[in-house]
Amino acid sequence: MNKDEKRLQRRKRLMDNKAYQTMQGLSRYMDRYYLDALIGVIPGWGDAIALLSVVPFVYFSSRVIKSIPLTLAVLNNALRDVLMGMIPFFVGDIIDFFHRANIKNMQMIQGFVDGDEAIIKQVNQRALQSAIVLIVLMLLIVLMIWLLISFGSYLYSLI
Repeated sequence: MNKDEKRLQRRKRLMDNKAYQTMQGLSRYMDRYYLDALIGVIPGWGDAIALLSVVPFVYFSSRVIKSIPLTLAVLNNALRDVLMGMIPFFVGDIIDFFHRANIKNMQMIQGFVDGDEAIIKQVNQRALQSAIVLIVLMLLIVLMIWLLISFGSYLYSLI
């Protein structure tokens, strides 16, 4: 068996994985059919619920492909999507229509599955940047939650 046949067998095995098929469905429904933006409309919980859609992507990138840089990039996209979705007054929901984090994550994972050297190189080069951005995004999300709770408390006190 030559190198190309081994690569094609690995590709088929990865694409037959249940998590891979789940990711394809999530990408389609969350981003192409705008379910991410619609779920984001649920006050206080929409973005947290939408964040659950990243679980198969993280599992596949970390456990199946076993790539830390890819996992960091997937988390980076997902947390960026959550932070933008948390912007109040439906601005975040409008941004969710355009950001499409699940499709971006699927494209990166597909690049790894296909052995696309350009995508693999790009993700690996951005690993440190993704780690730093990931920490900043988590801090910003915590800050945004605090601001939204404070703003909600202020509005409640006016009533």
